[in-house]
Amino acid sequence: MKVPLMSELYANQERPDILFWVGCAGSFDQRAQKITKAFVSILNKVNIKYAILGKEEVCTGDPARRAGNEFLFQMMAYQNIQVLNNYEIKKIVTACPHCFNILKNEYPELGGSYEVIHHAVFLQQLIDEGKIKMKEAGDFKGKRITYHDSCYLGRANNIYEAPRKVLEALDAELVEMKRCGSKGLCCGAGGAQMWKEEEKGSIRINHERTNEALETGASVIASACPFCNTMLTDGVKNKEKEDNVRVLDIAELINASMQ
Repeated sequence: MKVPLMSELYANQERPDILFWVGCAGSFDQRAQKITKAFVSILNKVNIKYAILGKEEVCTGDPARRAGNEFLFQMMAYQNIQVLNNYEIKKIVTACPHCFNILKNEYPELGGSYEVIHHAVFLQQLIDEGKIKMKEAGDFKGKRITYHDSCYLGRANNIYEAPRKVLEALDAELVEMKRCGSKGLCCGAGGAQMWKEEEKGSIRINHERTNEALETGASVIASACPFCNTMLTDGVKNKEKEDNVRVLDIAELINASMQ
């Protein structure tokens, strides 16, 4: 895929409508790369002028700050802010709630103030504006889908409606887990837990959350976070249900169903 780089646009004195912040997972994790490709494919289809930083993008520093390494966080953050400000970036869209949360809420105090939008909200805007048009008989029409709320999207930023509105556009049957919305259960990866072994307990958090998803009878578990996607996919594999149940990001669902 040909993805425009910010450095190339800037050299040609062009400015994108949005900067797509890919994030570590979307760049390096093989599974999350598919989410990145799906979102880029949507941007191409609706003719939005966008760019990525490419090798100039470093980790936002979110895992470092959550794990207590403030020095490392600030080092990464200042490096990113310098790059973003040099390119006069105004609007950032990202498919990772962790990147979204820290860029939106924690970068301003270090001198990085931007309009930051999560891809769930951005996709909802495109659907509402009529830029995304769905196929008559989409791949997921009539299918049972349950949506898992990411902690950093839901409880941290109060974004509950947008991803559900996006899923409604699929013309599928949306079923909720017993713990959803503001009472949703964490997948087990947040707060830098992704990078360490969990504490002793009776059941792994991702297994418990996956069990709740499977209880809905859904054939698709939808998420809007690459970390949640990993944890839920592992949970489905643990239950040996990967032949019957798919874990997909909302961008993948929309990309597969749009005209």
